[in-house]
Amino acid sequence: MFTDRREAGKRLAVELAKRHGSDVVVLGLPRGGVPVAAEVAAALGAPLDVLVVRKVGVPWQPELALAAVGEGGAVAFTQRVVEASGLSPEQIRRLVAAAAEQVEQVTAELRGDAPALDVKGRTVVVVDDGVATGATARAAAAVLRHRGAGHVLLAVPVASPEVVPLLEHDYDELVVLEEPARLHSVGEWYRRFGQVSTTEARDLLVASRTG
Repeated sequence: MFTDRREAGKRLAVELAKRHGSDVVVLGLPRGGVPVAAEVAAALGAPLDVLVVRKVGVPWQPELALAAVGEGGAVAFTQRVVEASGLSPEQIRRLVAAAAEQVEQVTAELRGDAPALDVKGRTVVVVDDGVATGATARAAAAVLRHRGAGHVLLAVPVASPEVVPLLEHDYDELVVLEEPARLHSVGEWYRRFGQVSTTEARDLLVASRTG
């Protein structure tokens, strides 16, 4: 059990400090992952950014991912799903374009005019407040591979044990503090788990840049 996202981030940072050196970038998944990531970045002395991604599912079976979309036109396709879906290239283009528009809108709200951190060849620590289904975390890994990240690590306070084996295929390394036998919701592992506002997440990102 964690007091709040800040405390969870501090506990994650202790584990991460044992493993990683200087060339590290910390990326928080919005919005709940940003307060956790802010603590990790501060403890590691690493730059902090936000990673906005959207999974593009097959319209009649949304859990099947056609692609993962990130900012700046980053798209990682799941080729076997694309081929099996029977969707035309134009249909897929429209689905990807809609997701990309959402990504750019949310990114602009959170980061403003600040440039994205360069992840090419670097160790990237992806942080969220917990993983239930793993869809966003898996999309994040796909986008980071597309952007040329080096060693990609997922760090979360709590995760469903059913999802962890899937994530091991997407990430080079996982740091998970708690794997409860049954995870009904991420929020049940926090004493305080209020919604993180866009303003709060943006302020944390600005504070990390201004030092």
